[in-house]
Amino acid sequence: MKRDRDDVIAVAGLTKRFGAITAVDDVSFSVPEGELFGFLGPNGAGKTTTIRMLTGILTPDVGEVSIDGIDIQKHPIAAKMQMGIIPEMSNVYIELTAKQNVVLAGRFYGMHRKDVEERTDKLLQQFELSDRKDDRVEGFSKGMKQRVLIASALVHIPKVLFLDEPTSGLDVHSQRLIRAIIREMNDAGTTVFLTTHNIEEANTLCDRVGIINRGALAAIDTPERLKQAFNETQSVEVAFDKPTDVGEIERSGLVNRTERTGDTWRFYTDDPDALAKWIFSFAERRKLSFTTLSIEGASLEDVFVTVTEG
Repeated sequence: MKRDRDDVIAVAGLTKRFGAITAVDDVSFSVPEGELFGFLGPNGAGKTTTIRMLTGILTPDVGEVSIDGIDIQKHPIAAKMQMGIIPEMSNVYIELTAKQNVVLAGRFYGMHRKDVEERTDKLLQQFELSDRKDDRVEGFSKGMKQRVLIASALVHIPKVLFLDEPTSGLDVHSQRLIRAIIREMNDAGTTVFLTTHNIEEANTLCDRVGIINRGALAAIDTPERLKQAFNETQSVEVAFDKPTDVGEIERSGLVNRTERTGDTWRFYTDDPDALAKWIFSFAERRKLSFTTLSIEGASLEDVFVTVTEG
């Protein structure tokens, strides 16, 4: 497989079948060094199967994966030494303390005792766990356990970090802390491969996003470029000062579809400027006042829905 010298993850023709079901179908992409790459898709689209092949848990039926130039099928141990992995479903060793969990992970990666002790103390402080480092993990909240798990994956300073739904089900404080750590690691040079159902998380964190649907890669680009490519999802959001029949707006010839959330209407349109002017005229005729009036470009969620439901 040809690989750009700056690609930390290179995937070519990746295919995985389970009986008659093709879970991943001829997927190819690359992730350059230092990128924070988001991988999105609906349930059953092939996200988890893909990440398991990238990390060597599953063997593809067809295709190749290299991590920092190392073929993971031919040299799995060498490739895995370059990774930190946070799987979607995983548990820390609850009978051990927070510090013992992280130190143990470092020893698995062959780190010297002094180095792993220093690195562990730094990570536990970074993850706001220093005051609980000698407590057994069994008494920790889900968010604290996840922080211990991520610290364990980072202890050896991996070249690439794989994160599968790292903030799912966590409290807001833990989510914010973990996102900040992910961004900090990426800023320091670690390449990050992130799968998430939280589209806003991908929008704010990721340099590029790939969307997988029915096992195939349906779109890949920066969040902004993906949004610009879907102009049909531009919209005008409006709320009036009193209940209003918006049927006349919908029949204006400028509206493609309508959504309502509470007292706010969102009108999807190909020409948001013309529609906004039309709605302003409509409000004047009806003697209505606006509580909300805004023109919205396509969101990453709009792109996701269009790509996966098309």
